[in-house]
Amino acid sequence: MINNYFEKEFELRYFEMNEFGFASPTTILTLLEETAAEHCYSINHSLYQLGGQNIGWVLVSGMMQMERYPRYKEKITIRTWMSKYTLIKGFRDNIIYDEQNNIIGRAKGLWVFFDIKRRKPVRIFDDIIKKWSCCKEESIDYDISTKIEEFDNPDYQLEFKVNRYDTDMVRHVNNIRYLQWVVESVPIGIITDYYLYAIDGRFMVEANYGQTIVSLTKDDTGNTSFLHTIKIKGTDKVCATAKTIWKKKETGRHKTENLGQAYGI
Repeated sequence: MINNYFEKEFELRYFEMNEFGFASPTTILTLLEETAAEHCYSINHSLYQLGGQNIGWVLVSGMMQMERYPRYKEKITIRTWMSKYTLIKGFRDNIIYDEQNNIIGRAKGLWVFFDIKRRKPVRIFDDIIKKWSCCKEESIDYDISTKIEEFDNPDYQLEFKVNRYDTDMVRHVNNIRYLQWVVESVPIGIITDYYLYAIDGRFMVEANYGQTIVSLTKDDTGNTSFLHTIKIKGTDKVCATAKTIWKKKETGRHKTENLGQAYGI
């Protein structure tokens, strides 16, 4: 039984749809981020209040798994809670429900409490831990702290310039933008005939305004799984690594499979 959770309902809007009439993966990540922000607001520690103290939350690793993506005007509910804390970081878990209370998605992330000015982790406020409390149940039984290796021999590659709209109040590129860069470098045949079932990502180095980003993609096991490396052009700095799994588009609800088997663990 999951206790100490927070829920928020969303109705999917037209501009949040992709070309196929479903919510895009970046839309789902945006709604997950919005739910987390509302959870902060609900305990009087909004992101803007924290920002006024030069404090923010920074994602260092995370996973999202979607059985299906909602359509235009469909209502979904995102349930979020904290499943574990250390002095400077916390694990946030999420379950996404449709209007019939079916689970259509899950996500989890490891967030660090961060001093924006000094660019270093700081201790989580006691009041935050007290008000949020903790539920040890996890949304996904998977270790998001395991390393995803970087590489330099891609099968596909694209470059992007970091502009002002790519950055957030923590003054670096928002994690949602990394997902866009990853998807852009995936072969068009995959985008057309498959949907993003799971993404597992790690964030190591900050990317900032004006830098050029190189998105590298490499075939993994089979032809529907890929490895990704995001680098800053002209340097040896790796901003992020990721793994994606894609599933063939079907009509109706997709069959659930064990995530560990999908990742070969």
